[in-house]
Amino acid sequence: MANIILIGTSHIAQQSIKEIEHTILEKKPDIIALELDPKRFQALLSNQKSRIQLADIKKIGFKGFLFALIGAYIQKKLGKMVGTAPGAEMLHAIKLAKKTKTPLALIDQDITITLQRFSQTLTWKERFRFIIDLFKGIFSRKKQFEKFDLTKVPPKTLIKKLIKELKQRYPNIYQVLVEERNKVMIRNLTYLLKENPDKTILTIIGAGHEDAVKKAFK
Repeated sequence: MANIILIGTSHIAQQSIKEIEHTILEKKPDIIALELDPKRFQALLSNQKSRIQLADIKKIGFKGFLFALIGAYIQKKLGKMVGTAPGAEMLHAIKLAKKTKTPLALIDQDITITLQRFSQTLTWKERFRFIIDLFKGIFSRKKQFEKFDLTKVPPKTLIKKLIKELKQRYPNIYQVLVEERNKVMIRNLTYLLKENPDKTILTIIGAGHEDAVKKAFK
């Protein structure tokens, strides 16, 4: 697959942290590409507790602001269940890159653009479904998390099933959070490959983006 080594991660999984460390030390890539933008990169480095503030509503819209808060809350809760802070695998990759003096590349779309697009495209129908699903998740599906080992990356079959359900139930959310960002990351990786044709690029992205990137560079 070109000169790319691809790792699909879960942002709260210890398995992802171990796989990243093993791959960096074993394969010794020339460049490490991360599913981050400069703002999220700086937030990880500075250990910011809240990346989104009320003042950001003017930039990203109320729906994007609310989604960011809910998403951060859910990830934090799941992270506490397994003792891993959300984004720990990315932070570990950053520290290892510094230790091994490996250049970093940030390939994701600016988070502000993503949240702006979320505010612009979310329909009333999807909003209503989102609220219903959120309450179902809180009150009737809490025990379902016990069926999954959150310390590991979910099986590819489960990831594909969840992505398919997201696309069917929330087509606009899927477009903004998955499809549009896939295109941005693929484009940025293409530039990296053209500029570094003889170098190996370790690419670390969320497991939900893995299939699309893999297909693009086969």
